[in-house]
Amino acid sequence: MKKVFKLIDLDCANCAAKMQAAIEKLDGVSSVSVNFMTQKLTLEADDARFDEILAKAADCIKKIEPDCRIKM
Repeated sequence: MKKVFKLIDLDCANCAAKMQAAIEKLDGVSSVSVNFMTQKLTLEADDARFDEILAKAADCIKKIEPDCRIKM
């Protein structure tokens, strides 16, 4: 499953790159893109575990930039 989410309060291009690198390492992620210019997260992951993987991705984002969140 592939979905695109809006990121709220993403303030740093370097942080976006760090988020993408961290999310890529999660088990079940097929592909991910964190775009600072469009403020979007594109996540492709295992259908059966998508919600679980999305929650882990949100945790990665919070660790790197605490004010940033995914708009569902």
